[in-house]
Amino acid sequence: MSLLRFLARRLATYAVMLFIATSAAFLLAAWQFNPGRLFTTRVPRPSQAVVDRTLTSLGLDPREPVLHRYWDWLTGVVTRWDWGRSPNGASVNSQFAQRVGISFSLTLIALVLTLVIGVALGVYTAARQYRVSDRAVTSFSYLTFVLPAPVAYLAVQLLAIHANSLVGHDALYVTGISDPTVTGFWPSALDLVRHYIVPTVAMTVFGYAGYQVSQRQFLLDNVNADFVRTARATGLTRNQAILRHALRVSFIPTAQSIAFTIPALFIGSYFAEAVFNWPGLGLWSVQAMTNQDVSAATAMVAYGALIFAVGAVLADVAIVLVDPRVRVSR
Repeated sequence: MSLLRFLARRLATYAVMLFIATSAAFLLAAWQFNPGRLFTTRVPRPSQAVVDRTLTSLGLDPREPVLHRYWDWLTGVVTRWDWGRSPNGASVNSQFAQRVGISFSLTLIALVLTLVIGVALGVYTAARQYRVSDRAVTSFSYLTFVLPAPVAYLAVQLLAIHANSLVGHDALYVTGISDPTVTGFWPSALDLVRHYIVPTVAMTVFGYAGYQVSQRQFLLDNVNADFVRTARATGLTRNQAILRHALRVSFIPTAQSIAFTIPALFIGSYFAEAVFNWPGLGLWSVQAMTNQDVSAATAMVAYGALIFAVGAVLADVAIVLVDPRVRVSR
């Protein structure tokens, strides 16, 4: 089976899964949520007639049959790419567009660093099994598993604040995404980098451990395999045999885990945005749940499912590149 045909079949499978997950999210939200709850907090509180007319105009009237509302919503998405309105009247499309770039860039940078650092440290510790460096790195990785994400991110934030106090000025920014007083291309770019550093470091430090521990274990499982011993018999050192032969095989299960790491980082970015006060999708999704916003909650589930599908496709590509036999056997 060719690579393109293999990927086409996988993409079709993920597209069906994405449709099912998004549809289920809308149906459950429409069935359980009460969009009129937002109006109960307004002063003066509007009458029930006003609330009903407003929700009807937004396509959120809970008195409408769920399947009827689902069909109207699905038609809008398919024909106009309109993901609906929030109870406050705002367009979900515009709210999502304002935030997706912020969350995506933060997650993407952290994902790349997490993968590279985790795999590199996994190879490093496997090649130095039971040495001091191996025990130190692996022990720290296990420690990061224990700490909850909000506590870990807050600890990094406090360390950055302490570092700023030591140097006597704000070398690192611990909240926000930019300084509105900064103007000019290069000053603005530098300001953006300084805002990115702390949350990116936090997500990377407390995200690479899974890759490091798993890659170390997978590599150690293959160190004494016959093909590695054969490679060493040809004159290669242990480290050369590991890098040239064992790593290729042991990376396959690591590549498979990419599909599950991306959603984990996506969820972790919610906490990062809350701790570091970033106006991304994380805070918006929390507000959507609080306000019982059917359309926004559905859009976030769709985005999460899409991120998972992208991760799964990347994992499939990585596996095929590492082991071309996969595309023949599937």
